[in-house]
Amino acid sequence: MATRENTETFRRVIEEGFGRGNLDALDDCFPPTYEEHQYGHPSTLAGFKQVIASLRRAIPDLRHTIDEMIASDDKVWARMTARGTHQGPLMGFAATGKTFTIAVLDICRFENGKIVEHWGVPDRFALLQQLGLLPGPAAKVEN
Repeated sequence: MATRENTETFRRVIEEGFGRGNLDALDDCFPPTYEEHQYGHPSTLAGFKQVIASLRRAIPDLRHTIDEMIASDDKVWARMTARGTHQGPLMGFAATGKTFTIAVLDICRFENGKIVEHWGVPDRFALLQQLGLLPGPAAKVEN
């Protein structure tokens, strides 16, 4: 039962928070203070909401597809695909108008149906490369 509740909570964060920008829907998903393990992100619910709001300003059409989700005991692992169009400032870069598709991996630990720890790994290198802000991979060298 707890794993089902945890996956529903995770899905609500993705669909309501990231997908619709409904930040109030996150209040029941996190305690006021939780541990965030993603580089540069604050470990408070208010900070997490600011991160999502900033992402949605930069990428108004941001959407995540949950490609795979596994729940066991107090953890949920998800492999997702994120897509969108870079239309506002992001990571210090001005809007490029370019679209992107990247992989995102998330792990969440739950207590009493709420996310108390989060590890997020978006493929930022692929994002920057697709936006033209990072050179592409070097050509393969034949032996």
